[in-house]
Amino acid sequence: MIKCHLSRMMGERKLKIADVARETGLHRNTITLLYNETATRIDMETIEGLCKLFECNVGDIFEFVPDDV
Repeated sequence: MIKCHLSRMMGERKLKIADVARETGLHRNTITLLYNETATRIDMETIEGLCKLFECNVGDIFEFVPDDV
């Protein structure tokens, strides 16, 4: 599964969903889905906006965690 670290990153900077939406121009619903780790797909534009805002790489936001078999 893919783990999203957006909520942790936002917490470290004390950002709210509205703050991220305003700074990136992304829709609040998109950010909410990523924050709650319920998103099923994500656009490249979204990834780029988050990487620019947090000044990080894709791997800092998303992590692959193998499913336990």
